[in-house]
Amino acid sequence: MASDTITLLSNREIEKMRSAGRLAAALLDHLETLIKPGISTLELNDEAERWTQAHGATSAPLGYHGFPKSICTSVNEVICHGIPNEKEILKDGDIINIDVTPILDGYHGDTSRMFIVGTPSPLAKKLVETTKECMMRGIAAVKPGGRIGDIGAAIQEYAEAQGFSVVRDFVGHGINRVFHTAPQIPHYGTKGKGKRIRPGMVFTIEPMINEGTHEAKVLADKWTAVTKDGKLSAQFEHTIAVTRDGVEILTLPTEL
Repeated sequence: MASDTITLLSNREIEKMRSAGRLAAALLDHLETLIKPGISTLELNDEAERWTQAHGATSAPLGYHGFPKSICTSVNEVICHGIPNEKEILKDGDIINIDVTPILDGYHGDTSRMFIVGTPSPLAKKLVETTKECMMRGIAAVKPGGRIGDIGAAIQEYAEAQGFSVVRDFVGHGINRVFHTAPQIPHYGTKGKGKRIRPGMVFTIEPMINEGTHEAKVLADKWTAVTKDGKLSAQFEHTIAVTRDGVEILTLPTEL
């Protein structure tokens, strides 16, 4: 994280974040049209890069601490930070998280979604649906005057009630002109604990939910995080702004 200091954004800055967020959502909408058995994750990456440049933005992940590609593509047991490559070909039944972060006018729009390739197993379908619901419950827990722990508590309670586990090693984060900054947003925790939530805070909520153990390991490429037991993982992510009366999702799909 860049700093422990939480930056409260002005209305003008939140409008910039809104524009970047809309662009990020539109990029995922575009990539969704390409997802089918037989396409490589590298092809998805290259199209994302082309589309991002065509819309006057740049790809934050590309070169970030040495990350080699423009998006993250995390398939099946990959929790996050999967690196697109030409040998990774999507097949029927796969689940894939695509995480995009275009920078528009200096501000980051960060969002990710799960996509199902062809026909999923019942378990994979349940995991994906549960993970999306976890994200939405986490967002619903955001209230001015509340605590960061309220978010993780809501996510953890639902995930574990469905028989799944919450990844501990990776968290949501503050975001603005800086890609990753304070506060950290764990997706597990205790209601009423943690930093106080204040209007003007902008951060991601991006729960990673595993079929089996919550434990992760990072592969030799120093990026790709996978489940320790090789079972499935899913993730959804929105960037949200805390308002005086609640919360606004900045990365909802909408017409550009």
